[in-house]
Amino acid sequence: MTDFDQVVDVLVAGSGGGVTGAYTAAREGLSVALVEATDKFGGTTAYSAGGGMWFPCNPVLRRAGSDDTIEDALTYFRAVVGDRTPQQLQETYVRGGAALIEYLEADPHFDFAVLPWPDYFGALPGSRTDGLRHIVAKPLPAKQLGQLARSIRGPLDSERLGAPQPELLTGGRALVGRFIAALRDKPDVTMHLNSPLVELITKDGAVVGAVLDRGGERIAIGARRGVLLAAGGFEHNPRMRKRYGVPGRADDTMGAPGNTGAAHAAALAVGASVDLMDQAWWSPGLTHPGGRSAFALWFTGGIFVNQDGTRFVNESAPYDRLGREMIRQIDSGALRLPCWMVYDDREGEVPPVKATNVSLVETARYRAEGLWRTADTLQNLAQLIGVPAANLIRTVQRFNDMVAAGEDQDYGRGNEAYDRAFSSGEPPLVPIDKPPFHAAAFGLSDLGTKGGLRTDTRARVLDASDNPITGLYAAGNTMAAVSGTAYPGGGNPIGASMLFSHLAALDMAAREPHA
Repeated sequence: MTDFDQVVDVLVAGSGGGVTGAYTAAREGLSVALVEATDKFGGTTAYSAGGGMWFPCNPVLRRAGSDDTIEDALTYFRAVVGDRTPQQLQETYVRGGAALIEYLEADPHFDFAVLPWPDYFGALPGSRTDGLRHIVAKPLPAKQLGQLARSIRGPLDSERLGAPQPELLTGGRALVGRFIAALRDKPDVTMHLNSPLVELITKDGAVVGAVLDRGGERIAIGARRGVLLAAGGFEHNPRMRKRYGVPGRADDTMGAPGNTGAAHAAALAVGASVDLMDQAWWSPGLTHPGGRSAFALWFTGGIFVNQDGTRFVNESAPYDRLGREMIRQIDSGALRLPCWMVYDDREGEVPPVKATNVSLVETARYRAEGLWRTADTLQNLAQLIGVPAANLIRTVQRFNDMVAAGEDQDYGRGNEAYDRAFSSGEPPLVPIDKPPFHAAAFGLSDLGTKGGLRTDTRARVLDASDNPITGLYAAGNTMAAVSGTAYPGGGNPIGASMLFSHLAALDMAAREPHA
């Protein structure tokens, strides 16, 4: 197919981290088409409450007085990820973030701030426990975007609960909004919603464009320099989840609704190779009325118990580590879902969860669906949640004894900096001794799949023989994650998505356009 409805230098599919690639290409003087499968820009990035970027030693951190070094950051990242992904790819990510922020700060559309967030493996060499590897975009008033503000995805409460969109864009919405504002002001940029990618177009083995579905009509867009696939993961595709063995349910993902793996399929059809396809960014999920479990963190009390009424995990561990431990125990048969958070009445009936990501609704609805249960005694609570009473009583007593001693000898709750991030630096150990006693149901959630197209350090998609497919690039959750089977720190998914989108655009700017 060679008759195109539109021809540009760069076609970017996906508007989360992909906006970075679109912006870079436009800033480097290339014409760009940014296409988004859904009716909103921003992808899963826009759902992120923080919208953080893990970019060690960047200018924002330097101005804040950080004494970090790239060598320490590399030591840490390699200690976490190991050999699961190529060392050169890891080094590209760790070294590249600072230069990207410097590049963006040259444009007044962008403004960043430090949001300290401890690394997720605080006991490993090179870790940063003060959180000074993490930055966020500063909030953006919606009025600066005009009508475009209504086209930014999220927040989750707007989409799931019908809440009005706020007048101030924060977190991931602010980050995406700043890029959309910058793209609006660039010449030769078109942005299209409701335009899912259907297939890639090749010529002599090179990718030269793509076919989109726009309102039921097939549109062909030619891309003289290349196509960047940054269209998210496939977390909303139950068939793909099952095919590749991704734990959890599509109903419980926090990924954007357009993340169905269409970009993965299009790339596979032209010879791309994939990796990490059974992986996701996991977390425990508080179960809400209707049965969907949503990513939750910042627990100010409570313990998790399994079907035997026994505790099984450090409840204050980083969410991906928590989710992975849940999966490990599910696979071994030691855990069945739902599991239960058991807590006392010191904060009332509402679970001690301060970041639910989807806001809580009326308590009566949780009660009516059996998601929150209350009893005057632990013995009666055990009956309500279907666990052996003697085990639950013994579990809570042991936990209370460890709280009194100031040390969790079973699971090390409070031993790492992240554990203490929400408890003013103190061990997050709170007794369960004030009746009545409560239990809240939890499932397994995820922030999206992280398996995808294998790439080199320039974000070029590789075939099965490790050769780049000319004209094809990938980033974000469409790309096999640079972090492998781990989650080194907050802001790693968004940071990597932005950086490899940026590197893809720079590579396209440097290559000769095809005829």
